[in-house]
Amino acid sequence: MGGLRRLGAFDQWLAGLALVLMLLIPLLEIVLRPLFGAGIENGPGLVQHLGLVLAMFGALVAERQGELSSLCSGLANSANPLLRKAADYFARASSALIAGMLAEASWTFVVSEMAAPRNLAYGMPGWLIEAAMPLGFLLLAVRFAARLGHNWPGRLLAAVGLPLCGMLFAGHFDGDTLPLWPFAIWLAAMLLCGAPIFTVLGGLALALFWQEGQPLAAVSLSHYQITVNPSLPALPLFTLAGLLFARSGAAARLGQLFTALFGSGVSGTAIAAAVLCSFFTAFTGGSGVTILALGGLLLPLLTKAGFPERRGISLVTSASALGVLLAPSVPLIMYAIIARQPINTMFLAGLLPAVVMVGFLLLAGGYLRRSPTVPLAGPEKAPALPVKTALWAAKWEVLAPVVAIGSLISGLATPTESAALTTAYALFTQALVHRELDWAQIGHTLRQCAAVIGGIMVILGMALGLTNYLVDAGIPDAATEWVQAILPNKFAFLVALNLFLLLAGALMEIYAAIVVLVPLLLPVAISYGIDPVHFGIIFLANIEMGFLCPPAGMNIYFASAMFGKSIRYVAGSVLPALLAMFLGVLTISALPFLANWLPAVFGH
Repeated sequence: MGGLRRLGAFDQWLAGLALVLMLLIPLLEIVLRPLFGAGIENGPGLVQHLGLVLAMFGALVAERQGELSSLCSGLANSANPLLRKAADYFARASSALIAGMLAEASWTFVVSEMAAPRNLAYGMPGWLIEAAMPLGFLLLAVRFAARLGHNWPGRLLAAVGLPLCGMLFAGHFDGDTLPLWPFAIWLAAMLLCGAPIFTVLGGLALALFWQEGQPLAAVSLSHYQITVNPSLPALPLFTLAGLLFARSGAAARLGQLFTALFGSGVSGTAIAAAVLCSFFTAFTGGSGVTILALGGLLLPLLTKAGFPERRGISLVTSASALGVLLAPSVPLIMYAIIARQPINTMFLAGLLPAVVMVGFLLLAGGYLRRSPTVPLAGPEKAPALPVKTALWAAKWEVLAPVVAIGSLISGLATPTESAALTTAYALFTQALVHRELDWAQIGHTLRQCAAVIGGIMVILGMALGLTNYLVDAGIPDAATEWVQAILPNKFAFLVALNLFLLLAGALMEIYAAIVVLVPLLLPVAISYGIDPVHFGIIFLANIEMGFLCPPAGMNIYFASAMFGKSIRYVAGSVLPALLAMFLGVLTISALPFLANWLPAVFGH
């Protein structure tokens, strides 16, 4: 039985191995180049293709752990048990069919690559790793379908039948012209029933290509292109570094340092909490991780300093959304990739706007105001630890951004090498220096990172397929003409842009929003004379507010689970923060130098 269980967990072993190799190869490149004048044969290409393996088998890990993101789950959360069960069955069966279609489309792409094979490195043909796409989608289809049966015969029948039906349908009608409206109705029902986002986006991309009679392999080509992007390996490596810090005592040491720097009263504790949450979200790649890692630490500190519980929950929940603009956040890197901007430029561009957003949150949100109803627990000026003591205890964590950002903006390392150095630094300091991570914890962190990145990457791949269709159809050009006709000047456009992005952030998962909306909105922004770097900061500042807005506002759900409060309670508590952050976004929109000054100073 244990052997079967280990066999069923092969996906996490493959994803973990891919992640380890993605870490080791850039580090070996850094060592070998000065010694021998060359590194591993096509080392960057190997790392990029390992990203494809990580994406597909990480998605399988995410599915097994129930971590594939859904956008809407209204019917799946119905109070009626029969309706809830029917919605779950419909979502899983439909997801199995679409994953089967994607497996067939991916296999067609791999077959075309076999016809003209390209060597990846050391004689290894590229199609051998590309075959992870059809295999991964097929296994996802089997997993979705197998959960429908109540016994082994039923599960086996569903696991074989539904994926096969999807593959046969896609293979038979590939290149034919099919109407869009039946797919649109089907996908809308899937969305309401809580199907994973990637299946809805992938199904829509397939439907649009079917409507035009175009080959379905174009969807798989888009997924391949995004997962082997030269800068993309930085995402899982920076995420792994952040998760390693989150699993150790780094949060407690940083909390002591910031409390010592800013004081332990109302104002000092609020500033320390906001800075710490922002910093941690930038490194972990997810504000939900920050809430789970820091919530239990910060809420007692805030209440002890004089915060009412509701206001303390509000500050932790909202401040955890602010790290999106700070390097090395995953959304910041994703925007740089999609908008074709240098990653180091975006790292510099986000720094001042992030400070502005934190300032508006604290000042306009009223978090620096002392509550008249709750007495202070102690003198405001007395820090928990002397600054020198706290700084020395947290010295390794404080130096982490220097390693991450310094190696990149100095030009000493590529984005992937910078991320690998940061991950190696996190492993060295937390496992060897502090001795807070053992092999079991490191293995668990690898699995967690694989699930997070796999869940993100399948969304990105499907979203890019949809985006490529929209670009080929001329939608961005049409959008530019339409917007210019109704919004006469740059100021009107910026106001409309901020309102639209706030709504989009509330309705869309952040990574899907970046891949789908940036290619559509960036040309419109440029037509109004808005710099792409400034637009990216406006875009991300708005989208990070979406973390606090239902239905896609994941911070609300994480905070509800963490603090044991209702979703309505948490959502109501963050309303002042949302208003304060929106004022910050308007300020960033009106003052382009906030985003452009630091890149200009450093010559980027």
